[in-house]
Amino acid sequence: MNGKVPPKPLPPAKAPHQAHNSGTQGSARQPQTPGQRGGRPVGFDRERYRRRNEVERTINRLKNSRAVAIRYGKRAYVFHGTVTAAAIRLWLRP
Repeated sequence: MNGKVPPKPLPPAKAPHQAHNSGTQGSARQPQTPGQRGGRPVGFDRERYRRRNEVERTINRLKNSRAVAIRYGKRAYVFHGTVTAAAIRLWLRP
């Protein structure tokens, strides 16, 4: 052997579910932040979310009107009248 040391063999590869430290080997687990557990955000306000959802749905219903979605009127006052007419139509719809 001409003075060279053979390389050490590599350890066997771990399966994907064994690759991370799951905390079962006596090590201290890191505390989870609220976002890691999933669910609602910490500052969730139900009433604010409800109003925002209502506004988004109303805007989407207004966009069902082709004139509003494509914006035929080039001037602001014409577009405002188109949106107003579409809103009145939505309001009067049973």
